[in-house]
Amino acid sequence: MKLEINGTAREVDAPPEMPLLWVLRDLLGLPGTKYGCGMAQCGACTVHLDGKPTRSCVLPLSSVGTRKVTTIEGLSADGSHPVQRAWAEVDVVQCGYCQSGQIMTAAALLAHKPDPSDSDIDAALSGNVCRCGTYMRVREAVHLASRLKRGGK
Repeated sequence: MKLEINGTAREVDAPPEMPLLWVLRDLLGLPGTKYGCGMAQCGACTVHLDGKPTRSCVLPLSSVGTRKVTTIEGLSADGSHPVQRAWAEVDVVQCGYCQSGQIMTAAALLAHKPDPSDSDIDAALSGNVCRCGTYMRVREAVHLASRLKRGGK
């Protein structure tokens, strides 16, 4: 099956029912997308499908089709994406396990709503579980990323 992953056409030999998460991690060597719960409840496995945040742990490979997949590795090669920069500046990460999913969800939010309110952020990220409880820093980083994306500081 042919997939477009992070802007590159990739050929994978996998069963159609295999979850995209395992295709990314095990077959394509992209470990940034994490396995959390396996039931689309925690958000650790979030990737973008044509720019929309999607839980890859329950998405069968056959459902991807021609949609473009972006993983945390494809957000920016050097960490220069405004969300990644804001995450580092605010020092959001504690254990870090959930952060690729949090970042991917935040990037999708900002792509559709460049200047989100606290309630917009809370609603968009409500499905992303952080066992360390960094939710306030996540919200602060999303606001900073919004400013950075619009050219501010």
